[in-house]
Amino acid sequence: MASAAEQLAANLNLGVFAKATELKKRIWFTLGALLVYRLGTYIPVPGVDASVIGDMLRQHGGGILAMFDMFSGGALGRMTVFALNIMPYISASIIIQLMTAAVPTLEALKKEGEAGRKKLNQYTRYLTVVIAMFQSYGIAVGLESMRGAFGPAVVDPGIVFRVSAVVSLVGGTIFLMWLGEQITARGIGNGTSLIIMAGIVANVPHALGTLLELGRTGALSPFFIFLFLIVAVLVVAFVVFMERAQRRVIVQYPKRQVGTRMFGGDSTHMPLKVNTSGVIPPIFASSILLIPATVAGFSSGGAPGWMSTITSLLARGSWLYMSVYAGMIIFFSYFYTAVVFNPTETADNLKKYGGFIPGIRPGTATAEYFDYVLTRITTVGALYVVAVCLLPEFLISDYGLPFYFGGTSLMIIVSVTMDTVTQIQSHLLAHQYEGLIKKARVKGRGR
Repeated sequence: MASAAEQLAANLNLGVFAKATELKKRIWFTLGALLVYRLGTYIPVPGVDASVIGDMLRQHGGGILAMFDMFSGGALGRMTVFALNIMPYISASIIIQLMTAAVPTLEALKKEGEAGRKKLNQYTRYLTVVIAMFQSYGIAVGLESMRGAFGPAVVDPGIVFRVSAVVSLVGGTIFLMWLGEQITARGIGNGTSLIIMAGIVANVPHALGTLLELGRTGALSPFFIFLFLIVAVLVVAFVVFMERAQRRVIVQYPKRQVGTRMFGGDSTHMPLKVNTSGVIPPIFASSILLIPATVAGFSSGGAPGWMSTITSLLARGSWLYMSVYAGMIIFFSYFYTAVVFNPTETADNLKKYGGFIPGIRPGTATAEYFDYVLTRITTVGALYVVAVCLLPEFLISDYGLPFYFGGTSLMIIVSVTMDTVTQIQSHLLAHQYEGLIKKARVKGRGR
């Protein structure tokens, strides 16, 4: 992130930024939209005692609900209208993406270009509403059975509460989905990613304060805190390096003669990201592994014996948890990469437009080459994700560190920041080109 910021400052001066009024409007719109999102995380769902929910999450902080509460910026722990956050939309997008590779009708829509993309986006919105309705109804029913030290979680349980809770939570998710699309269209960066990042970053000041308080009271030594901060900076630099890493496959286009002139003969490259799957593998893996702990924790001792056994074996920090977590991350890395990148389709497209890889025959041989390269860089990417995600687990289990840059959250923050900086650079560069074109036109008219 630091290198990207330095490059931005080196290539583009402040004078250009001051004149880029369109960019400033987009930045202010993005900040205003994120402020609206943060205000919404404090609007409670009617009829819920938020203190009971917060107490339950503190008691069962290792479950899947704690992870979702982190992504929502504490909205789930306060049981606000944005408690579901934008996660139903993320789930719907992943499901539609997976179905696109399996259902021929959806695959045909994907190939139709802009019209097909709009249709798939519409299906994603419908599926988001369905998922949000199921999740919100499950939360409403679960809230009615919760009791804490402060009494019941729901003041007046019944059908009226369930309907109001479902309407509030589904409405909050739909509003965030719309807000994310508005940020993408009228702001800077990907709106959905920025909303998730804003929720994660909102917890950082409190976590840093807790860490420094432990140092002040003597629970952690100042040297250990300093060492931890150094390691955190190094890990961030490593994540930035790996997220930017790519394997460039050279693609050659043959020369062709039209009349007396020669066209083509250009050489370009096709970038293949080392971490093609992004943050999807650790999210899937951690969600699945945290389900037993969540169910056992909220069953208040009424869970079956086999469930308690699985929960104890898969306790966070145990060697079995670490091994299964790493194995699932590697599996989902290969699985999701295979879904989003089709070597055969890519090879056919290259062949259609006359492109070829030097030394590789077009068609089947090119597809096999893509599969060969992608398999090896996915191995590197999967091992990188495993290393980043397991480091916090070791810090928690071995040193009892209460605050850490979780692998998934850190990767989200870094990738979203890099994408936003890249878009700002693109807007500033476009503004520079517009200025040059206007000057050239003025000079041309002067002559």
